[in-house]
Amino acid sequence: MQHDVEYTLRQVAGIGYKEVEFAGLFDKKPDKVAGWLKKYGLTSPSSHIPLEQLTGSLQGVVDQVQPLGNAYVVCPSVDARLARDADGWRRVAADFNRIGESLGRVGLRFAFHNHDAEFRPLASGELPYDILLTECDPKVVKMEMDLYWITKGGKDPLAYFAKWPGRFPLVHVKDMAGAGTMTNVGQGHIDWARIFAKRREAGIDHFFVEHDNPTSPLADIKASYDYMARLDL
Repeated sequence: MQHDVEYTLRQVAGIGYKEVEFAGLFDKKPDKVAGWLKKYGLTSPSSHIPLEQLTGSLQGVVDQVQPLGNAYVVCPSVDARLARDADGWRRVAADFNRIGESLGRVGLRFAFHNHDAEFRPLASGELPYDILLTECDPKVVKMEMDLYWITKGGKDPLAYFAKWPGRFPLVHVKDMAGAGTMTNVGQGHIDWARIFAKRREAGIDHFFVEHDNPTSPLADIKASYDYMARLDL
């Protein structure tokens, strides 16, 4: 993407993917990127937008994501300084509610993407992810569950799907090797058939294959696509 955004989108579409999620536009104008999406038969349900942008003026965010056709704006992470304890996470949840309400007024939805830190107990014994799910208004704040990171954090996605059904319209899909490292989907030990059997309970609408440290980005996402295509989703 840093080298050639259009080329990358063309290759992604050529593998067979139909949807992409953005994390920055690499100095390209939203209208230009939107044109490439249309050209290669892609849609973009969501974009990752840093929290500092979301707590500032939202107009710039809206101007970026609406031309792309995004339905969701996703906060990718929370700075640890903002959420050192349970009270801090409750303040984050309150911020999320305000952001979600503001985005809702212009026809956009809001979601939060987790890492593994959200599943480490706080001094109070509470889990940050549980605080967010309890304190956030489900009408305006959804979750983009990263299925690798929740597994890395020692928790079972299905337990969350059962306790908070319908709260997870977006998921990140990447696999875990024996040492806990990321690997292509289908090449690790996460039981994808078990997870996706509960997709309707979870409310999953969009699956995004991801690999933070790929050996060969296009070859790796093709391997993941080929595995996902064989699943009965």
